[in-house]
Amino acid sequence: MRDSHTRTIRRTVAGALTAGMLCAAGLATPALAAPAAAPADDAPALADGLALTPPMGFNNWNSTHCRADFDEAMVKGIADLFVEKGLKDAGYQYVNLDDCWALPQRDADGKLVPDPARFPNGIAAVADYVHAKGLKFGIYTSAGTKTCNTAGFPGALGHEYSDARQFADWGVDYLKYDNCNNQGVDARQRYETMRDALKATGRPIVYSICEWGQNRPWEWAADVGHLWRTTGDISDNWGSMLQILKRNLPLAPYAGPGHWNDPDMLEVGNGGMTDTEYRSHFSMWSIMAAPLLIGADLRTASQETFDILGNKEVIAVDQDPLGKQGEVVSSGGGRWVVAKEMADGSVAVALFNESDTAQRIATTAGAVGLPDAAAYTQRDLWRHRTTHTAGTIAATVPAHGTVLLRIAADGRWAAYPPAVELGLDGDPFLQAATPATLTGTVTDLGRTAARRVSVSLTGPEGWTVRPVSATTAPVLAPGKSLRAKWRVTAPAGTPAGTYGLTLRASYRSPSGTPVATEVPLTATVVVPPPSGTSYLSDRPWLSATNGWGPVERDASNGEQAAGDGNPITLGGTAYAKGLGVHAPSDVSFYTGESCERVTADVGVDDEKGTAGTAAFEIWADGTKVASTGVLTNAMPAQSLTADVTGAQVVRLVVTDGGDGVDSDHADWADARLTC
Repeated sequence: MRDSHTRTIRRTVAGALTAGMLCAAGLATPALAAPAAAPADDAPALADGLALTPPMGFNNWNSTHCRADFDEAMVKGIADLFVEKGLKDAGYQYVNLDDCWALPQRDADGKLVPDPARFPNGIAAVADYVHAKGLKFGIYTSAGTKTCNTAGFPGALGHEYSDARQFADWGVDYLKYDNCNNQGVDARQRYETMRDALKATGRPIVYSICEWGQNRPWEWAADVGHLWRTTGDISDNWGSMLQILKRNLPLAPYAGPGHWNDPDMLEVGNGGMTDTEYRSHFSMWSIMAAPLLIGADLRTASQETFDILGNKEVIAVDQDPLGKQGEVVSSGGGRWVVAKEMADGSVAVALFNESDTAQRIATTAGAVGLPDAAAYTQRDLWRHRTTHTAGTIAATVPAHGTVLLRIAADGRWAAYPPAVELGLDGDPFLQAATPATLTGTVTDLGRTAARRVSVSLTGPEGWTVRPVSATTAPVLAPGKSLRAKWRVTAPAGTPAGTYGLTLRASYRSPSGTPVATEVPLTATVVVPPPSGTSYLSDRPWLSATNGWGPVERDASNGEQAAGDGNPITLGGTAYAKGLGVHAPSDVSFYTGESCERVTADVGVDDEKGTAGTAAFEIWADGTKVASTGVLTNAMPAQSLTADVTGAQVVRLVVTDGGDGVDSDHADWADARLTC
């Protein structure tokens, strides 16, 4: 994907979201629309009326894998929680089994046999239980001789009609069909055979093609299945979620009612990301019209997890009957604007911050495809609050955060307070015990004035935050800003790292309606780089994201726990110093405008044999200052040098080389910083 591009979403649906609908907390899903036109005449959507909106439900794999706690009691417990916790009412339907539900051997008649330890009453009894709750039931197998688990459970290759008949007889409503042990048989042939077998049963079964995107199923599967995986498996970490998001976003033209791009299941609630990151995960899957299949064990989930998964206003974006996948309006510097045309004429807009620091992300009503209007109503789908804007759509978005809005041209815009934008000028880098001045802004984005405006900044316990300018204004005219300054001091001895700040504003609309809003920000306590040349592996980093496992110091990446790597080795040469990463990776260092050069030997580590590709980049603030082409394990280490003179922050970035993330163990060997 390019670093930045812009486009305007074409509008094909007239009308506008009414003020009353915008105000509703949990927009009702309108009647289902007819399937949209497919991107190619030879790939029509299945005309069976299934999956006209993206499927919503649960799959156990991300939380249990093949462990013993995957059993009948768990599945029934999930069905119970769907009802008890309001997930069924929010639109979740399917309770789906993944791998390991069967015995490794078929019976004498070639039939699949449920594992009696896991499912003592059989699969049909579990399906009956799920159906009795008003829900639907799904099952898993593979388009190969065996499924993906190493225990070797039977796949459906060569048994498609028999297995489909069993599934239908058990009451299955959804089939996930994987890709392991496929014996080299053509993918389209394998998946079409199961399509025909399912159709022959006469039972309506949603068909999920889990082909991992290897053969570009979005180009041929619209008349084969109802959804198709576009990527490999997701993992419960930011790097994995991010790279899958970037691979799925460009595929918007291929999605529509009855045929959906599937970027894999949700990790929300599994513990590997923050709640902010999980809200971004859920927001971006929803604006991409992705299937929403819960992957957490809801029996132990937190209330925050239920609040994220049960947000009906966000779900309404995913389930919109027009069936449009959101399209990228702009991207660059980690700032993404993605817009999704909605059936009622509104547009859902995601302001997504990929980066590790808070950033202002802005667009306009025209850029996201809205018609010209005097002003627009703007519904914040996480804060459940409606304001109006003159046409600027902007917010300071926390690191790894997403602001999700639903915006419409609306003649009743003046009934709502003006939207305001909060922001913090400059990079909030501080040294312990050294005062720094931070400037906050409040900007009126509406057509009416904000009145009795007040702004405040708070920091961690023990920090000194003292205003050094006015922090109030009686009136803030449209388009104008209140700028307030604070002297901020971190206590002596504060360790290097990021710390939370909160910028808050309160104001009143012309009619007197009170509004309070806030944005979480970060301040970073830094240690100035030493003079001379030092190894980056000996320096604290500002942030580090990695495709698999943590970034390693002076070792290769082992993909799992910290410290599980090997000595860095490139082309048979071992290096004592360096950084071991796995694409996609981004490691940033504070250089404080006092450094001149970064040097490293870079390449794909020897430990993966012939596997793996990577491309290396060095960024100085927002500018790429050095890069390699795509490197493979067969290539010798390349020397990479970058001029970083005057940069506040230096980033070491590794991409997957454009062929997906697989064994991309990348080394920054002998990486050094000269200051």
